[in-house]
Amino acid sequence: MKPARHLLGQEGERRAARALEAAGYDIVERNARVGHDEIDVVARNGEAWVFVEVKTRRGAGYGAPGEAVTPAKQAKLLRAAAAWLEEHAVPDPVWRFDVVSVTFLDGVAPIIEIVVNAFGE
Repeated sequence: MKPARHLLGQEGERRAARALEAAGYDIVERNARVGHDEIDVVARNGEAWVFVEVKTRRGAGYGAPGEAVTPAKQAKLLRAAAAWLEEHAVPDPVWRFDVVSVTFLDGVAPIIEIVVNAFGE
C-alpha cells in the first residue's frame, strides 16, 4: 500500500495534467525518468517544450506549493530537462519551466494554479 503522501501527489499530478490540457497544452509524457531524476510532466504549448513541476498540498499550512521549488530543485530540473531534450534529439528547442500548484482544501474543489515560465525573468 502506498503512503497517503504518495497518493496525494499522484492525484495532484493527474489533476495538474487535466488542467494543462484544458489550458491548451499537449501532454507528451508524465513522470519522465532521466537518469536518477524525474520530470513530472513534459508537454508542448505552442512551439515551446514545457517541463512542468507539480506541487501538491493538503491545506495551506505549509505555504503555497510552488514555494517548494527551491533554487536547488530548479537546478536539478534544468539538468533533467536538458538531458531529456538531448535524449529525445529535439533540434533547436524552445523550452521553459512551468509550475502547477494543486491545493486540496476540505469541502471545496482543489485550487489549481499554472505558473507559466516560473523560472524566467
